[in-house]
Amino acid sequence: MSEKIVDVAAGMIMREDGMLLLGQRPEGKPWAGWWELPGGKLEPGETVLEALARELHEEIGIRVTQSRPWVTYVHVYPHTTVRLAFCFVTGWEGAPQGLENQRLEWVWPADAAAVGNLLPAALPPLRWLQLPTTYGISSIGSRAGVAAFLGRLDAALARGVKLVQFREPQWPDGAGASSLHEVLQQVLKRCRAAGARVLVNSAHPAAWWKEADGVHLRTADAARLSARPALPEGALVGVSAHDNAQIVHARELGADFAVLGPVLDTPSHPGAQTLGWEGFVEGNRDAGIPVFALGGQSTQTVSHALRHAAHGIAGIRGVI
Repeated sequence: MSEKIVDVAAGMIMREDGMLLLGQRPEGKPWAGWWELPGGKLEPGETVLEALARELHEEIGIRVTQSRPWVTYVHVYPHTTVRLAFCFVTGWEGAPQGLENQRLEWVWPADAAAVGNLLPAALPPLRWLQLPTTYGISSIGSRAGVAAFLGRLDAALARGVKLVQFREPQWPDGAGASSLHEVLQQVLKRCRAAGARVLVNSAHPAAWWKEADGVHLRTADAARLSARPALPEGALVGVSAHDNAQIVHARELGADFAVLGPVLDTPSHPGAQTLGWEGFVEGNRDAGIPVFALGGQSTQTVSHALRHAAHGIAGIRGVI
């Protein structure tokens, strides 16, 4: 890695229909002809959002009215190392135009590669955009709770929940693993019919992870690993974390995302120590992957979580 790290603010400029703005690097610049997310270097004394607003005004002629931080990611190029602070821009005045003779294109994030060669540092955020911003966690408890949970799950799926963690560490031993596996099959059937993905908590057999759409690793299970678990192509790996060191380890494992908490008080753990929003921001520092806020989260806290650089929220009662 080069000694000097260049700090850059990069904008995820999103229209209401979900399309994203990309710019093509002009002739005379390194990587000319390659496509990137608009933005530029921070100047001394600037915050990330200040730098982003200035760069976007200079580069594409818009005045930013609404933006928020997202993921900070370090990328090593052959001759420089950049620390990219990716931020969402959801409000602006003026029509984007290439003031530096660069082409601009609106693209669907999933199909962005069709526009041409993408800068390597632009690939991770395009992948992260495929993650929903709400992550539901199961809490069935026993066979007696199955019917009620499936009803709540159906309602959550109808509301648009697209990512669910199957997590039942308290399932009674007398009920048997086979009965819990049958419940998992019902959950998978419902979620797949709704276009939602299911991750199996690492408290459960590894064979189940492959039947589902990946695994969510408990903090202790992630700590024992030095590499990403072997899973089918396209499977997801999530990790539970409680501080910045565990977030960094999740990134080093190659996790697709992490969950950080508890941020706020929860009914199940009244009086337990919480991170608070400032603690969440510190734990999420230079994460390099999307991080969901956990603990006391619900639809009422989503906007607050997003303002504090969370990818979204994860929750049990507040989601499913």
